[in-house]
Amino acid sequence: MNTRWQMARTEPAGQAHIEISYSDERNRNIAHATRLVTIAGMTMVDENQGLEQRRSASQKARPTTERALSLLETLASLGRPGTLKELASLQEMPPATAFRLLKRLEDEAFVIRDAGSRRYAVGPRLTRLGIDIVRSSGPNSARTAILTEVVTAIGETCNLTTLVGTDVLYLDRVETRWPLRLALEPGSRVPAHCTASGKLFLAAMPEKTRERILATLPLSVHTPKTITDEKILRRELGRSSRRGYATDDEEFLQGLAAVAVPIKDRRGRTFAALACHAPVARIDLKGLINQVPRLVEAAVRLARTFE
Repeated sequence: MNTRWQMARTEPAGQAHIEISYSDERNRNIAHATRLVTIAGMTMVDENQGLEQRRSASQKARPTTERALSLLETLASLGRPGTLKELASLQEMPPATAFRLLKRLEDEAFVIRDAGSRRYAVGPRLTRLGIDIVRSSGPNSARTAILTEVVTAIGETCNLTTLVGTDVLYLDRVETRWPLRLALEPGSRVPAHCTASGKLFLAAMPEKTRERILATLPLSVHTPKTITDEKILRRELGRSSRRGYATDDEEFLQGLAAVAVPIKDRRGRTFAALACHAPVARIDLKGLINQVPRLVEAAVRLARTFE
């Protein structure tokens, strides 16, 4: 389905006209409170109403594409699904306008709605766009160079990942030279509860957000070592939070171990992860944990490429 984006137009702003009518000094305040102010063709009876109308005019003056992109930006920055009321409020946009824009974006798969809660979430096309932007941006060569350095030093594959919903999304990776390796291309998704990156993201979340996700997260079995008990998983996430890294001890794929460290923004929030995985036949989990200091140093350098 092709969506036509229409440009909103407004008439040029006119001169402000102020008319105050009073018969004596005693009525001055009443007249002042009910003054008629006409600005850009809009009549405002009082300052509060005027503020709302100015906001409405400002929204109408913005092109439709700009308003739609602002909604996408707001939704992506939430880091979780958002309600129509919440998104409209954050954009100071009438709910009806936000609904129309979100409907168009949903038709084009830039956003999706959860069947149960009806909240809006990042859609597959927006996810794909984000990946392509990250991979084609100027500092991408710098990120690849950092990943390559780490892979050369450790001798195993390293990945740059982020969290989308409850899945870990691969943004970039540099492969090891060894013929025996796991092939996961950028754009691939893996579950959060049984991967090093996923457990790292869960551990870094605010408690309320984490509990809300764990309440609905299916703890599917992938290997005999997959953690499927919520209490045990919570303890594991607590350990990951305290030590500053997370591990995968053959929980996602039998015979494969992994370790992940956070990539943080200037406010200390984890927005991505640097992970290294290897067949246990070459390097076991303890050997990967010994590489955490090297990974942490690389994660700090990677964070700078996103600034």
